[in-house]
Amino acid sequence: RAVAFLTQVGQKNEVSLLFDVFLEVMVDEVDNNGRPGTITTIEGPFYVPDAPLMKSPCVLPHRPVEPGPTLFFSGTVRSLDGDGLAGAVIDLWQSDAQGCYSHFDIPRAEAPYNLRARVVADDNGKFDVETRRPGPYEIPKAGPTGALLAAMGRHAWRPAHLHMKVECQGHRTLTTQLFVKN
Repeated sequence: RAVAFLTQVGQKNEVSLLFDVFLEVMVDEVDNNGRPGTITTIEGPFYVPDAPLMKSPCVLPHRPVEPGPTLFFSGTVRSLDGDGLAGAVIDLWQSDAQGCYSHFDIPRAEAPYNLRARVVADDNGKFDVETRRPGPYEIPKAGPTGALLAAMGRHAWRPAHLHMKVECQGHRTLTTQLFVKN
């Protein structure tokens, strides 16, 4: 049964989805066990490298009529000793208000790098970004990953969230997510 299940996962192109939902979280927890600072999370299947580089304050690239309410996201990137990290780069990506990601659910021709950018923090590590409120989305239920979730009695919804990969020379890269309360 396990081999048949994994064959079906491959045939439905759900390998990344299955790993994202069930395995990568455990690998991340083991890899970062005892690490001080912000809690890490996985990169997930919707990351796209080389998003446009923008200086804070900025507005994330978006479609001319991007749905959803405006979201202002700001913060300070700090080292473990609390100092602001000048020039830190916050690589941001998120779904739109309907839970769709550019390069995956939104055609590149319609909106290249929609709601994605690498934002450079100021000399004190501060950043300010204007974007749209991301929406929750459902993991596909028709495939084997959805069937496994159902068999385990788990729901298929991912809450609204922002993805971040924070980099600064001389510091370990941090990949994390910020969940938005509805």
